[in-house]
Amino acid sequence: MKKILLLSDTHSYIDDRIIHYAEQADEIWHAGDIGTIEVTDKLKATGKPLIAVFGNIDNAEIRKEFPLNQRWMCEGVDVWITHIGGYPKKYNPAVRDEIRQNPPKLFICGHSHILKVMMDKDLGLLHMNPGAAGKHGWHKQRTMLRFVIDGEDIKDLEVIELAGK
Repeated sequence: MKKILLLSDTHSYIDDRIIHYAEQADEIWHAGDIGTIEVTDKLKATGKPLIAVFGNIDNAEIRKEFPLNQRWMCEGVDVWITHIGGYPKKYNPAVRDEIRQNPPKLFICGHSHILKVMMDKDLGLLHMNPGAAGKHGWHKQRTMLRFVIDGEDIKDLEVIELAGK
């Protein structure tokens, strides 16, 4: 069983509240638009494993450390994380063919700053976008997601609302 903290779109911002939740997790996943390497350095300083991808605003330093896509098995769940992935029925052309041919059980993206969790019933996958944890962007509420992966089950999903911008 693993407790996951999922965040995205920090845009160079990290605060004590984010770190508080990161310290409670078994793993931290970041879905891109990190902003500065100091954000991931602070997340790594919690001692928790960090899995991250770069986003469209991320510089060469971040792109050197983190890939565009990550796909791996967490417990018994096939996970795919990318920054610009789209949504069920409206996947980004860069991932559309692969996601249809070989869908993961959990597909995660960021980019939109819109918190959304939904099933893709056609492909049998769960889609998650944690919204934006940073202060830059048009969103009004900063959000993250916390959940548990236990074997093949994804459960105990919580929305974490951080202080507004």
